[in-house]
Amino acid sequence: MKPIERAARALCRLDGHPQAGVSDADMPWEDYLPQVRAVLEALHEPSDWMAEAGAELLRHVGADEGEQGYRQDAADIWRYMLDSMVKDIG
Repeated sequence: MKPIERAARALCRLDGHPQAGVSDADMPWEDYLPQVRAVLEALHEPSDWMAEAGAELLRHVGADEGEQGYRQDAADIWRYMLDSMVKDIG
């Protein structure tokens, strides 16, 4: 199951549509895809601490890259991951 679908199903359950004992056809999770898209778009820009956390990982990839480059790469990775999730919505 794609993360987008998991998120939509979670919102659907949160809104009172239990999954247990209900067929997929009876669970209107697809109705929640616009809300999932809105959340992903709101999360598109990482916070400073998120970019720094990602930069810490990237520091080990290219030793000759500058500090701002590490932070930008980390932020870009975050965006690419979210963009690919948004594309799954269709």
